[in-house]
Amino acid sequence: MSWSLGNYWYLFLLLLLPLLASFLIRFLKWRKKKRDLFAASQFHDNLFEKNSGFTKFFPALYLLGTLFLIFSIIDLLNGSEEVKSNQKLNNVIFMLDVSNSMNAEDIEPSRLVEAKNLMIQTMQKMNNDKIGIVIFAGQATSIMPLTTDYSSAETYVTGIETNSMKIQGTDFLKGMQAAAEKFKNVSKGSRKVILLSDGEDNEGNDNAAIRLANKEGIIITSVGIGSDEGAPVPEYTAGQLMGYKSDVNGNTVISKRQTEALNKMAGSTGGTYIDGNNINEAPDRIIEAINKKTSGSETLVKSQNANHYYQYFLAVSIMFFFLIYIFNPKNDFNV
Repeated sequence: MSWSLGNYWYLFLLLLLPLLASFLIRFLKWRKKKRDLFAASQFHDNLFEKNSGFTKFFPALYLLGTLFLIFSIIDLLNGSEEVKSNQKLNNVIFMLDVSNSMNAEDIEPSRLVEAKNLMIQTMQKMNNDKIGIVIFAGQATSIMPLTTDYSSAETYVTGIETNSMKIQGTDFLKGMQAAAEKFKNVSKGSRKVILLSDGEDNEGNDNAAIRLANKEGIIITSVGIGSDEGAPVPEYTAGQLMGYKSDVNGNTVISKRQTEALNKMAGSTGGTYIDGNNINEAPDRIIEAINKKTSGSETLVKSQNANHYYQYFLAVSIMFFFLIYIFNPKNDFNV
């Protein structure tokens, strides 16, 4: 239980106490002076009603009653309880392949658009997980830090294009290195990567990526996008279709989804491979996969319902004023 002042601005009300004390002292001196003017002190017992000895404590009772009344207004002790809860929270990096082959249109409207839609729909099904975004091709970069701001994340996703990465190719190791860097301050039990790719591995670094993931405690959920039949790879310049990618002999290159590396990276890190071509089912399967192996973290959560104790101070204040009333039924200040 933690304690704190409530309405601390009301502490200025404590300045009323010296004013009240000054008033009581002046009042007592004034009345004594009036009595002395009326008659000599040896005649006071015969002329004025004799008071009980308890009335001598009335000034202190007035001050104490006022003090506790101010305490009740301030809400002097209001406590908020800290409760330990075991929460399962993930830190998820979406690692998106932005190599040119992701422009292939064997999945309408394209593999890249399908992957981006999967990312957005998956985010919409998340609750408190932190998410980040890494894009990679022949190189990799983080375009969004770990955050729970899902609406901002969707804005980042919509702006991703294959020309976001100047060096082309598909280097899974570079992507994993960028993800591992983002996880450096995250506990190993909650490091998850959602790898979205057509699986074409130009660099052959999938085994190195697996070793790094296992070393860093990263679980990979790989999502394969593209068809087994494949499709030509469009080439764009300034947003204009200039033709299709061809090999050194001038033949049009047909890009096909390659699932071997994706399956291997998921299986070797304790993750799951998911077919990303079915956009209606894939987001739910991704959520299920990343929640499957999540370690709980003990978190201190402050109770939203603060405990207030002003009523106890108010009760003490009422008690003091009640004592004054009981022993001074005429409601005059006789001392």
